[in-house]
Amino acid sequence: MLENMILNPWFIPAMLIVGLWGAAWKLVALWKCGRNNQLAWFVVLAILNTAGILPILYIFFFQKKAVKKVAKKKPAKRKKR
Repeated sequence: MLENMILNPWFIPAMLIVGLWGAAWKLVALWKCGRNNQLAWFVVLAILNTAGILPILYIFFFQKKAVKKVAKKKPAKRKKR
């Protein structure tokens, strides 16, 4: 049965598409959790292969929200007369 499935003309292109889809999401998720210093998520995403499902869940639901840093304005220096 496995031989018949592998010999079908749609099998290799389908596996290639699924592999590229999962790899793209995994790379984005690994980059985001690396930037957010989330080591546990990085290790889990690097080890598990879920065809993009776990990376998508991480990106949309579990990643830390970025905190925007507001630069404090320095008081203007007065010119001496």
